[in-house]
Amino acid sequence: MTEFKKSTLREYFESIVIAVILALFIRTFVVQAFKIPTGSMEENLLIGDHLLVNKFVFGPTTSRLERALLPVADVKRGDVIVFKYPEEPERDFIKRVIGLPGETLEVRDKKVFINGTALDEPYAHYLQPVASPSEFHEVTSFDVRDRYGPVTVPPNQFFMMGDNRDNSQDSRYWGFLPRENIKGKSLVIYWSYEADREDYQDEGAGATLKGFGSVFAHFFTRTRWNRMLHQIR
Repeated sequence: MTEFKKSTLREYFESIVIAVILALFIRTFVVQAFKIPTGSMEENLLIGDHLLVNKFVFGPTTSRLERALLPVADVKRGDVIVFKYPEEPERDFIKRVIGLPGETLEVRDKKVFINGTALDEPYAHYLQPVASPSEFHEVTSFDVRDRYGPVTVPPNQFFMMGDNRDNSQDSRYWGFLPRENIKGKSLVIYWSYEADREDYQDEGAGATLKGFGSVFAHFFTRTRWNRMLHQIR
């Protein structure tokens, strides 16, 4: 009886299929790449930073055994996460977790208070000083960048804020983030390219650069080499 041997073409085909399946599995359930097209997280994340996001760490578990064995974690204050924008779920946003379920949050003169205690936020960046009311005019409105709340975060939801507090479309404007909208936790910057906002086709954490001609021509001069493999905190 002759031994069956696969053809070289079939072996290549099977290898490619397996590689594609593994790549799709990893992208869908484990890790995914995202880009930063806006300055809402400056000066910690810059326009043109390309990130790897852990999509597995916040995955649901059905038992204590699963939670003990699998590398999953609870959402914590300070986590920088990618999520589906509640008002347009097809778009991905990236912000920092500030308020947790059940907590009372308030912004006073740009300072965040949780349950009445001021947060220490070394990551926060401000473009303008606190707006002060006119000495001779009564204040009839306020800026949510300076003053907000108090509000209580509902169960299974979170209050999100950008690090660039004066230039961030976050929970102060569109409300709380449902737990099910979270896609993953930002891990590391694998590449950083000094591109302007106009270089991107769309906004959000999933934006793509327009073409590769400019990137190819300026790869070495515009790559921020000092940000490569920078851990996100």
